[in-house]
Amino acid sequence: MGYMLGLQKLSNGGGRFKINRLMKIRIIWSIVLFAVSIQNPFAQILKPGFDKSEFLELLKISARSSSDTSNHKFPTPEYHKLLYRSPVTPLDNGWSLWLNTKSHTAVISIRGTTVNFISWIENFYAAMVPASGELQLSNTEKFKYNLAKDSDAAVHVGWLIGLATIAKDIVSKIDSCQQSGIHEFMISGHSQGGAIAFLLTSYLNDLRNRGVIDSEIVFKTYCIAAPKPGNLHYAYDYESATQLGYAFNVVNAKDWVPETPMSVQTVEDFNRTNPFENPKKAIKEQPFPKNLALRHVYNRLEKPPRKAQKRYQKYLGKMLAGFILDYYPELKTPAYYPSNNYVRAGRMIVLQPDAEYMKLFPDNPKTMFVHHFYKPYFYLAQKMDERIR
Repeated sequence: MGYMLGLQKLSNGGGRFKINRLMKIRIIWSIVLFAVSIQNPFAQILKPGFDKSEFLELLKISARSSSDTSNHKFPTPEYHKLLYRSPVTPLDNGWSLWLNTKSHTAVISIRGTTVNFISWIENFYAAMVPASGELQLSNTEKFKYNLAKDSDAAVHVGWLIGLATIAKDIVSKIDSCQQSGIHEFMISGHSQGGAIAFLLTSYLNDLRNRGVIDSEIVFKTYCIAAPKPGNLHYAYDYESATQLGYAFNVVNAKDWVPETPMSVQTVEDFNRTNPFENPKKAIKEQPFPKNLALRHVYNRLEKPPRKAQKRYQKYLGKMLAGFILDYYPELKTPAYYPSNNYVRAGRMIVLQPDAEYMKLFPDNPKTMFVHHFYKPYFYLAQKMDERIR
């Protein structure tokens, strides 16, 4: 009975189904899940390691979660049913909740970039902010977050705002699912959705560690074609927290999106103990004219990336913030972190194209997403080994 009431609560939030259909779905799912719980009420369903069948199913779910209806012609998920679809936020972010009809698990699917202008602005709003802090969406809504323990960790501000707009709704549905007997979740998203999936995983892990959500809840993340979410310190923290086989980023080696945002590394991006910590003092101690030559070389190498980083922060931070303020006029973000040293994060599962693939999906300068869409990922994933440890 608790499961059925919880399912009704979740489904009502989406407003997508007629009541008679809801009754049938609730009865069927209740029977299935009751049978699963009787067989082994304490068994954990989600296991560590990359699972090909899980990934292929998540690709199908992600395609159905896309705002592009042409993706809905993609193969239908085999054993998941849509339970809830969130309202669309001002920045055009959204997510959906899917129920596994074979087991006691659910999927949180975050949709990626849409055709709307503001969705692309969210991507290009690529200044970094600290990975822990507070972001104000309005005078009455603040988002406190702790995505990394390292104080030097920083993340993409646009995708952080995207997370902030959907996080409360996701946590609420996780709580409702748990009350209904569901405590294992797969998190997934394609492209921009994958970038937000990184941050969501960090956010939910922190809530679980602090006891805000139940410690028994299990999360397993499959980012798909995701870009780089933050700096190296964030990547280290994310990988440390997920290195036991519960988080992956699956990328097509021909796809350019995982190569973004553009990265600029300066001497300030190194750990505090490094050979560049006080180079001017070391150069000054060299004999004349060697010291002059070394100072000249150092300045020629050090100043360009520093200037580039400041330009990126100016144009991809302060300038683009104005577009975001049109949708969130009371928005206040943490002060920008002085870095653009974006790196890839998480356990990488690389789909390596072969000659046959290139015949089917040839490079085409007129179609810049030829290697990024669902079909090439699905094609390559089908040729993979079943499990990768």
